Amino acid sequence: MASQSSQSGAIIAGINVTPLVDIMLVLLIIFLVTARLAVVPPKGLPLDLPKSASAETVQLVFAIALYADGKATVNGQLLKSDEDLLPMARLEHQAHPEVRAVVQADGKVLHERVVHAIDLLSQAGITQIAFGVTLTSASTPPAGPSGQ
Repeated sequence: MASQSSQSGAIIAGINVTPLVDIMLVLLIIFLVTARLAVVPPKGLPLDLPKSASAETVQLVFAIALYADGKATVNGQLLKSDEDLLPMARLEHQAHPEVRAVVQADGKVLHERVVHAIDLLSQAGITQIAFGVTLTSASTPPAGPSGQ
């Protein structure tokens, strides 16, 4: 049992550290869970970086942005239609086979359009595809399918 009884009726002078250890473990778990949420993504700043001959190679990114009004851009260049993405992606993949595509789609863009863009990238041979997102506050859960 956790309690000690003394037959002589004397006062127990020892400190029970079990509740202190319990509280410290709970605080440690809370810290570990929330430490990941406290990381702020670095913001891009215009910098004049020094040159180095021994630096690692930079990952090549093929950025596709799909807007709610129907416009689309590739690396900042406006596309006339979504079908213009395929030849541009093929050229990029031929020039740089290790290129990675990042698809940034507005929340109001139809799922069909995003999947079509991914399909065009796959046809061009680009298999490393990521999605660009904006981080939100951890206290605000995303809305469910019913808009709750």
